[in-house]
Amino acid sequence: PKKRFPKIFIFIGIAVILTALVFLALKLLTGSKNTTSGQVTWWGLWEESSIVAPLIASYESTHPGVKITYVKQSQQDYRERLTNALAKGTGPDIFSFHNSWIPMFRSDFDSLPASVMNPADFAKTFYPTISSDLSNGNSIVGIPLGYDALMLFYNEDIFTKAGKSPPNTWDDLRVLARELTIKNDQGVITQAGIALGRTENVDHWQEILALMMIQNSVDLSSPTGKNAEDALKFFTNFSLVDGVWDSSLPPSTQAFAAGKLAMYIAPSWRYFEIRSSNPGLKFKTALIPQVPKDNPAQLDITYATYWAQGVSAKSSNKAAAWEFLKFLNTQESLQKMFQSAATAREFGQTYPRTDMAQLLADHPVLGPIISQAPGAQSWFLASRTFDGPTGINSQLANYFGDAINMVANGKGSAIQALTTCAQGVIQVLSQYRLVVK
Repeated sequence: PKKRFPKIFIFIGIAVILTALVFLALKLLTGSKNTTSGQVTWWGLWEESSIVAPLIASYESTHPGVKITYVKQSQQDYRERLTNALAKGTGPDIFSFHNSWIPMFRSDFDSLPASVMNPADFAKTFYPTISSDLSNGNSIVGIPLGYDALMLFYNEDIFTKAGKSPPNTWDDLRVLARELTIKNDQGVITQAGIALGRTENVDHWQEILALMMIQNSVDLSSPTGKNAEDALKFFTNFSLVDGVWDSSLPPSTQAFAAGKLAMYIAPSWRYFEIRSSNPGLKFKTALIPQVPKDNPAQLDITYATYWAQGVSAKSSNKAAAWEFLKFLNTQESLQKMFQSAATAREFGQTYPRTDMAQLLADHPVLGPIISQAPGAQSWFLASRTFDGPTGINSQLANYFGDAINMVANGKGSAIQALTTCAQGVIQVLSQYRLVVK
């Protein structure tokens, strides 16, 4: 006779099935919570822990398996320290990087999963320059939590006294700069019209020169030809020809904060330094001047310079890291971060999302950045990125700075200066396997 199947195994089988069903039910009931888990370390560079702590706490409360540790880094030698840490496998899961740094970290980036945000949605969500800047081949390698770009700061008292309005074009700006410059009997500038034409005391000359060249249809990877020469000469003429700025003056940010400079070009974060130095200074911000347009519908061009957040390719918690960044980039989270920062420093970072533009369109400081963001462009010429002497920003700045100094100091023509500069640019871009047109 055949042996009967032991009943105990039947009971065990039923128990296993019931346990699996209970587990599945619990999964469905908690489906609103993210199932990723792990310890995620985030290296930030600008925000204090107190600004991001409420958002971290909110995220962790709905994701009990995830622990986010925010570590604010020093700006000094940041790029080198980050490079070394990532190479050793001891780096953070999430790290801050400048929008121009992708060539230096190409192999260190994890790609943004389509499940978090696909390329089409990314392009719709952010301004065109962000979508372009944060692409590495066919991959997207970062999510921005803020955005910044050049804008024009102007001294309200000086403009009111002279009965002037902010200029719309660079030619208007040049005329206005001469009108607003005051010199004493010895020819010493006591009130400068604008800080342009030099490298040693013009903060953000890198971005300003790049902006002028881009607006003049120059390919910065090959900065030669008449348009490049015209842009370089125009920049240096403010010192060499017009005499509205010279090497004896203090750094431009300091001069503007002291009320001795009528116009000054910089990104929005300089506002806090100016306000801290001189709380009583009356100043406003305005749109970046443009070259005359053939088509009135053509978008304004300003120069974008901002920071984004990437995920390390060596991270063991990539899924958790990307999900957290997705959470941080929601409209609700960005507004909370902005409001949290505003309690400490008047206002937070400009929103990088196009669907949030109207929230800051009328902001007294950030409005111009929002207005010109749709046409903003960028390149690798940027200041104060702390990329170190061997970084792409610093190396390119050396060559473009030499070109400015050669012309501004009467040591050579724009053609000679840019010929040497272009050769240096090719060398630098070749180091990072960037295609030179």
